[in-house]
Formats: sequence, structure tokens, C-alpha cells
Amino acid sequence: MYPAVLARTPNTARKLDKNKLYLIGPNFWNVRGRFKCLKVIDIETQMSIIQLRNGKFLVIDTINMNNRLRQEIDNLTNNGDNIEAVIGTHPFHTLSFTAFYKAYPKAAYYGTPRHLRRLTEIPWAGDLQDRSVRKKWEPDVEMRIPAGAEFINPQPESTNHFISVFVYHPTSQTLHVDDTIMYAEKPGFLLRILGCKHGSMAFHPSIKTSGLYPTCDAPYVFRDWMRTVLCDWCFENICCAHMGVKIGGAFLDVVTLLNNTEPLFAKLSEQNNKKRFENVKPSNNQSNMNVSGNECG
Repeated sequence: MYPAVLARTPNTARKLDKNKLYLIGPNFWNVRGRFKCLKVIDIETQMSIIQLRNGKFLVIDTINMNNRLRQEIDNLTNNGDNIEAVIGTHPFHTLSFTAFYKAYPKAAYYGTPRHLRRLTEIPWAGDLQDRSVRKKWEPDVEMRIPAGAEFINPQPESTNHFISVFVYHPTSQTLHVDDTIMYAEKPGFLLRILGCKHGSMAFHPSIKTSGLYPTCDAPYVFRDWMRTVLCDWCFENICCAHMGVKIGGAFLDVVTLLNNTEPLFAKLSEQNNKKRFENVKPSNNQSNMNVSGNECG
């Protein structure tokens, strides 16, 4: 049984301006950033800022800042002096970290193993693969890595962008998640042609190909991990890098998503079991939404 979540009228079609701090709940801000695929389709990206009980701030992921956003962050964090840490939760959301580090070099920076391998100019303070790092800010903020998928070195890099660290802020009942879960708040015309519907929630498309380990049990390992998250975290809001924020009602939407994905889990398990005996190699012929090389944020 999943825990009861305080009901609130969902704000399902709120189009947030880019490069502007929005208060999603108590002590939790989200910023939407532009991120154009094929130079036309804005799939968005995100950054969140959480104020801890000690008054300091955690920055979750980064985006390119314009002058207005930089001023808003400076005003909120005393010119960055109160930023305790900056955290990169998705292996392929890397493009804005160097600029953010140059703007706020006093903060401690933590990332995924790929962040640490790729962005060597940043003096990383720790790796999110380390459980002690993920637990560093509890009970204010909780972090978990999905089971059933590769976190250290996802392959192929061009398309396997499924995994990201889930970040939960109990005070605001808000879940921050990058590509693993996608929410199409109010998709534009081109995205609707591609199948995105208003208010739709989905797992990243790579779940159907390389996102999960190619074993017969991996789909169910991930499903059961998601069930545990739903039992433990009573979130009401969800901030998704691609492509929006759901304020109110997010918990039930994720429950529905997980239930609706059950046939896919069964199909993937069966396919992986067949591949095990037939020695079929996974196809690399997969579409991607990358903007620069293999990066999608």
C-alpha cells in the first residue's frame, strides 16, 4: 500500500518562464532552462535550489544563467556565500557546470561518476555513487539511485540517458528527477506530433532499449525500486528536466505511470530472456534528444 498524500488542486498546465526562480513549495525553488533538440524543439532542462534547516542552500543540477537569474540566485544566497553544495544528478547533464563553478567557486561540488571523469577542471568534493554522500543532507534532503540500470558508465552514451539520482525534499513534498521520468506539461506543436500529450508522464524512451540492464529480472528490479520510493516518499510535486513541473497530484500520476508500464516490464523481461539464449546484441539504432555531443542538459 502506498501512503496517503495530502490532496491539493493540481496545477497541471502552468507554463513557467525560463531562467527565473519559482517557489514550488516551502524552501524549494525550480528554474526552467531552454534546451533545444534539433535546434527547434525545446525539451527544456532544469535546476532546483533547496534551503536547508541550517539556512544554507543546495543547488541541484545547473543551467545556463542569464543576468536576471544570476541576480536572483545572488539575492537568495548572499552572492553565493550560502550555497553549501552543488550537485549533479544526471550523468549527461554536464554542459552548464563549468560556468556555474566559475560563478560560484566557493561551494562544494558533487556529481555522478561521469561528471567527475568528464569535468576535471572542477575540484569535486565527492561522488554520488558513495552512499555517505547521498545521505549527507538527510533528513532535509534524501537521494536514491534507481536499481536495475547502469549508473557508473551508461552505454551507449548517445542514447542511454535513463538513469538519474532522485532527490526528495520532504518539507515541500517535492521530487526532483531528470530524464528517468518525463512530464509534458504543455507540449508545443512539434512535440505533440511526436506523440506527447498535455499533462502526460512517461519514463525516458531508453527504458525500451538500453536504459535497463539486459537481464530478465532488471525490469522488475527497477519496478520494485519505484514501488519502494512510492512507499517511502509522499511527494506531491515533481520537477522533471524534460519537460516541466507538475504542482500537485504528481504522486498519483507516477503511481499510474508505474502501473501502466507493467506490460512493458513483462515484455522487456521476456525479450531479455530470449536474447540470453539467442546471443542477440542490442541495437544501437536509437533516436536521441542530445544537443551537444552526448549531452542532454
